[in-house]
Amino acid sequence: MNWINSVFRPKISSFLNKREVPEKLWIKCPETGEMVFHRDLEANQFVVPSSGVHMRIPVQRRLELLYDDSTFETVATPSVAADPLKFRDERRYSDRLKDARAKTGREDAVMVTRGRIETLDTVVTVQDFNFMGGSLGMAAGEALITGLDLARQEGLPFVLFAASGGARMQEGILSLMQMPRTTAAVMALKEAGLPYIVVLTNPTTGGVTASYAMLGDIHIAEPGALIGFAGPRVIAQTIREKLPEGFQRAEYLLEHGMVDMVVHRHEMRATLARILRLLTHQPDPASLPVPQAEPSVAAGDGAADASVAADGAPADQTA
Repeated sequence: MNWINSVFRPKISSFLNKREVPEKLWIKCPETGEMVFHRDLEANQFVVPSSGVHMRIPVQRRLELLYDDSTFETVATPSVAADPLKFRDERRYSDRLKDARAKTGREDAVMVTRGRIETLDTVVTVQDFNFMGGSLGMAAGEALITGLDLARQEGLPFVLFAASGGARMQEGILSLMQMPRTTAAVMALKEAGLPYIVVLTNPTTGGVTASYAMLGDIHIAEPGALIGFAGPRVIAQTIREKLPEGFQRAEYLLEHGMVDMVVHRHEMRATLARILRLLTHQPDPASLPVPQAEPSVAAGDGAADASVAADGAPADQTA
């Protein structure tokens, strides 16, 4: 028994005891070090209000902010073998999958959905970085191909939110095979004349960047997103040179022509809707003329018209 409990009264001892603080109540900005209250961050779409740093946003919340009335349909994806290579490093791959599924509530890193963005029917696929770094494995590849095939069959545009560390090493060559498979599905969508828009979020690297993530008709990046094949530290150690300021960040890539635009998260929905309307030749609902109501016919005018129709002449005209 603690000596405080025997000396002090219960009220005093409870005051002296350390109070537990809920986890993630305050979130630290990675650039400025500022502590931001989690509710303020959520209300601002997970963008730090003072610095504008785009934090990682939950997949469900991103989709709710994107779709009309926060309503969308989740598309079922094929199941695959869970651990075909029986891979094991420090832990078994099957155990890592169980932990990732318990953490995210998803079967794998890719979620395929369908809904309306400013009345435009669209297929949207999102990679969840919280699921094993958004890595590309067999299940993720099958999900991407399912979404691309659905868009092609239904004649719909396809939007991808990419966030990944690359191919999933625990699946070896089976993971690398998803790169040409997804690329072929993207090319089939393009041959059908349908838009393929890619939104590059932080981070998008590795085999994902080397395949479907850089094949879009339009490439949009969130501010500050890290985009590249190898990481900057690996490149710097390989070439033994100091890299330029902001190397591989969204703004640097925009200056060098690797992405088409850098869009703030608050403007993402409106920007995507505008691009989709342009590529699908759909008019802006705000520019459509408002239909005018037909003028009502007065009772007296109706009686006069009836008289003309019956006699062949106006009612006050003599024979």
